[in-house]
Amino acid sequence: MNGFTAADGLRLRVRSWPHTGELRGVVHLSHGMGEHADLYDGLATTLSRHGLAVYAHDLRGHGLSMTDGPGHLGDDGWNRLVDDLRVLAELLRERHPGLPLVLMGHSMGSYAVQQLMLDHGHLLDGAVLAGTTALDGLLDRLAREPDRLDYYNARFQPTRTRYDWLSRDDAFVDAFLADPRCAFPLDGAGLRDMHAAAPRLARPRGVPPGLPLYVVVGDRDPLNDGLALSDLLVRRYRAAGLVDITYRTYRAARHQLLYETNSAEITADLIGWLTRVTDRRSSEMSPPLENTC
Repeated sequence: MNGFTAADGLRLRVRSWPHTGELRGVVHLSHGMGEHADLYDGLATTLSRHGLAVYAHDLRGHGLSMTDGPGHLGDDGWNRLVDDLRVLAELLRERHPGLPLVLMGHSMGSYAVQQLMLDHGHLLDGAVLAGTTALDGLLDRLAREPDRLDYYNARFQPTRTRYDWLSRDDAFVDAFLADPRCAFPLDGAGLRDMHAAAPRLARPRGVPPGLPLYVVVGDRDPLNDGLALSDLLVRRYRAAGLVDITYRTYRAARHQLLYETNSAEITADLIGWLTRVTDRRSSEMSPPLENTC
């Protein structure tokens, strides 16, 4: 699979990583704002070596799915971006029948996953929210700071770049800034559409209570105001009735956990969770053995 057609006819680029060994499950990765699917090659390659088929698509307005400039989502763009996740989830269900499907989103991609969990949580066997936050709380804080990047970087003075808040790994930050497919925001209409979703995301009642959820953040991620907002997000999911929530925080880690200086530890913990969830869901999906005695 190298692409799929969205509900509105837009063609979106997909990258896939074939598994090695016995196939245990499927992981779909949803990247962040100003990113693209290829940025997740390292994680996807590692997951594929653990028996997982991995897919990541360039979100509309990003990467090779871009048609009208960086960050342009089109009319009703945010809801269409979320619906793109639904379309691909259904295609992956058809492509891998009977296998558990986990959707993982980073940053903006995690907000899209939060909305999909509300609208189509039945399609998923697990969800991962990485570099995530309570979007309404973040917007309240950003309302007091006219420049988003200044707000994110404020805790890391003196800074080398405007993106020091991403990671302690200077080489990654430099590569990110040198990548022509990275480091741009949604356009004004796209941001307004995404922000309009914040009140819904703040009320997650309606997410399937049995859906396993993995929330993973760095305690120096400025999007979370010292874990205050990720703590709030997790409390909301618990209050909404979710019974299988794993919440991991990493000391001194910043926003892009997959490129942090302790990314090996973070990836190993993620694989442990994915193994538990996919193995459990596979056993639940397997038909009972017939008694031939």
